[in-house]
Amino acid sequence: MEGRNFLRYIFFLMSIILLLFFTFLNLPSPLSHTAELLDCTTYSPWCSSRKPFFLRNPSKDKKRYADFPKHPLDPLTIQEIQKVKKTINSLEDFKVKGSYVLHSVVLEEPEKEVVLNWRKGQRLPSRKASVIARAHGDVHVLTVDIEAGHVTRHEMDHLSGYPILTIEDMITATAAPLGNSDFNRTIIQRGVDLADLACLPISTGWYGKVEEKRRVIKVQCYTMKDTINFYMRPIEGLTVLLDLDTKQVIEIIDEGKNIPIPKAADTDYRFSTQKNTQKLNLLKPISIEQPNGPSFTIEDNHIVKWANWEFHLKPDPRAGVIISRVMVQDPDTGKMRNVMYKGFTSELFVPYMDPSDAWYFKTYMDAGEYGFGLQAMPLDPLNDCPRNAYYMDGVFVAADGTPYVRSNMICVFERYAGDIGWRHAESPITGLPIREVRPKVTLVVRMAASVANYDYIVDWEFQTDGLIRAKVGLSGILMVKGSPYVNMNQVNQNEYLYGTLLSENIIGVIHDHYITFHLDMDIDGSNNSFVKVNLQKATTSAGESPRKSYLKAVRNVAKTEKDAQIKLKLYDPSEFHVINPNKKSRVGNPAGYKIVPGGTAASLLDLDDPPQKRGAFTNNQIWVTPYNESEQWAAGLFVYQSQGDDTLAVWSNRDRPIENKDIVLWYTLGFHHIPCQEDFPIMPTVSSSFEIKPVNFFESNPILRIPPNSPNDLPICKAAASA
Repeated sequence: MEGRNFLRYIFFLMSIILLLFFTFLNLPSPLSHTAELLDCTTYSPWCSSRKPFFLRNPSKDKKRYADFPKHPLDPLTIQEIQKVKKTINSLEDFKVKGSYVLHSVVLEEPEKEVVLNWRKGQRLPSRKASVIARAHGDVHVLTVDIEAGHVTRHEMDHLSGYPILTIEDMITATAAPLGNSDFNRTIIQRGVDLADLACLPISTGWYGKVEEKRRVIKVQCYTMKDTINFYMRPIEGLTVLLDLDTKQVIEIIDEGKNIPIPKAADTDYRFSTQKNTQKLNLLKPISIEQPNGPSFTIEDNHIVKWANWEFHLKPDPRAGVIISRVMVQDPDTGKMRNVMYKGFTSELFVPYMDPSDAWYFKTYMDAGEYGFGLQAMPLDPLNDCPRNAYYMDGVFVAADGTPYVRSNMICVFERYAGDIGWRHAESPITGLPIREVRPKVTLVVRMAASVANYDYIVDWEFQTDGLIRAKVGLSGILMVKGSPYVNMNQVNQNEYLYGTLLSENIIGVIHDHYITFHLDMDIDGSNNSFVKVNLQKATTSAGESPRKSYLKAVRNVAKTEKDAQIKLKLYDPSEFHVINPNKKSRVGNPAGYKIVPGGTAASLLDLDDPPQKRGAFTNNQIWVTPYNESEQWAAGLFVYQSQGDDTLAVWSNRDRPIENKDIVLWYTLGFHHIPCQEDFPIMPTVSSSFEIKPVNFFESNPILRIPPNSPNDLPICKAAASA
């Protein structure tokens, strides 16, 4: 056994040294791709499925991405990415192989008016790529005309911050500390075998000290001994500060020498490892059958058509999922009407509530620092998504410009859970034998991102009555803190743990999650207004009525951005409408949609706290800004080590006019998370949502004429045994 461990240790060190050698010399790594395309289904472009695309068996590997664009908003194809790479390689600053890193290569979408005027069958607008690169320590923002093969924009001046971490950044950062003898000595002194080590790259935030004028990252480590769930076995208090570009260790902080590593018992969450006596067979198999197949279609790889809805769907390395050109059919005219030009997850902010040296900096921006879409994992059929789901792949770009595929990144499916679309039954006292009920079937677009320990499930759900629901589920594994305590009776009454003791030597630290959505609403056209409809108490005059009070709705149209900065208040109830003042219903009401908040949370951090300055887009739950194609990311274009000088809060405080303009609404879902024992060793999903609901958009109930189900419509499935 000792010999086997020694060989594992030698092999591990040799792999790390080899990887670092090629990284330091800027040579292509033997662990990386050897072809022009990788099929990537795991965390890294250098994943276990390394067979080049042209060697895979097409009959066994269904391709779910396009070879050619067919819509102005379609993502870049493999061929287009390769052309972009060739163009970038021709630039003076980028000619030397390995002299640059590509942090982002995505479609630079055509101007909004061009997209709105485009019709299927017409020639596509000029295809351009937006590129963010670093070369010789400088950040470059470029636009590449793909067909012409030249750069039309090249900028280097920008506000604070750096681009999204590349996967290569993260891999080399976690390996680099092993090249430091002091680090290795510290690990061994903690009683951890280097072969069992697992480390995570943790963004540093901005605190104005060592973050100045260089990219840095912090690395913290765990042991995988006797469990796959290494997150539950932290080497507490050990933090390595690393220069991301040189991979040199700047500082090693070790303040947890007296904190034991938690035990591995009962931490493995995989079904295959559970003892037969522990397995719970609570349910019989359940499945929603569709004998005639699904009701939705996917045209040209990205156009989703279902019931009365049509929209464009694409994966994105930063946002994850982008829904565009959302239209719904009017039941009276049969025409498709615009609802939303573009909707996506703009940023996620996750601050932990522990000010100690090993924790204060854990204030993640999961989209702008790590890439929400880059962390999207392949969905598991029958478990992540039901039968008859359609899957879509994402085509992304590695740091050297090589395209790779993230398989099964998005799924689309119909959901029926026995919910009711509408109903009414007459009471017997009326003598009317009426019982009218309609089932509710919805369409769901789903993505799941595993940002290290946490898993986020994002759903866009469409209803036939015109409603859109955005839902976020949280699951995965807590980020925990090692503790000397095994029971709460050991804790001094005056000592604060910054969380909950979940198991022996494990504290689940209190934290928040904020997910900010960018919603470019286009209600029957681009010129819209934001209306706050406030419910106010009114009192009756003497002798007017037996009632003393009632509620009245007071409508206020926001003139400027500050008028539309909304903090939700339980005792100041309001509705929040986006209307088209130029489009009226038959009886004269403006066509609109309203944002219906769900259960949410608001940030309680001090506004001057450094992480809250960067996360100032969470200061309000609702913001409205005039449309600006450069204002898409709530935390700014460059988020890593940013100082909060390019956020939604900064833009909104310019107080620009927004009445009867092309406007964007921003909504933030929030979660306060006080961990509990039920979150150990892995969390049951908790979720929250908000709705985008029609208000005076249709002339009447848009699903009035939908027929009810009848026994002949549905097959009878014979159960294995009677209930």
